[in-house]
Amino acid sequence: MGIILTISIISIKIYKRKYAGVKVKMKRETSDMMRELASCESFTAFYSENNQSLIKHELCDYLAELTELHGIKKSDAIRRAQLNDSYAYQIFSGRRIPERNKLLALAVGMELSLDEVQNLLRVGGYAPLYVKLEFDCIVIFGICKNMTVADINDILYDHGLETLG
Repeated sequence: MGIILTISIISIKIYKRKYAGVKVKMKRETSDMMRELASCESFTAFYSENNQSLIKHELCDYLAELTELHGIKKSDAIRRAQLNDSYAYQIFSGRRIPERNKLLALAVGMELSLDEVQNLLRVGGYAPLYVKLEFDCIVIFGICKNMTVADINDILYDHGLETLG
């Protein structure tokens, strides 16, 4: 529910900027859309009914929206993410698609909430964090405890896992 709320809040702000005065169809619950998609006869009909509920963000656009929403400077987020400056700026500009771990490092550097991180992963084309996977469990813990990338990496390293960034 929190992820949907985060998506909705950001989507509302985007729509207010881009589509002032235009009525926008309400976002639909994922489970409802899944049931409808599984039982529909025509994808075209499904798409025309649910087009407004589909996530269509480019990763770089979504990162820009998050930095604006939180008043985060890219340079501060990159420094806290412990990523190479030129590589990270290429992610922000859309010239480079990051690996999942680097996107997670950037999310930690931006000090995003868990719901925002989950949505960022989806927009980036990656699976959300899953608590039953050891790596993901540690990252979730770190995000919930507002840990730094270095602190999360220490725990990952102690458990013999790949680090962020």
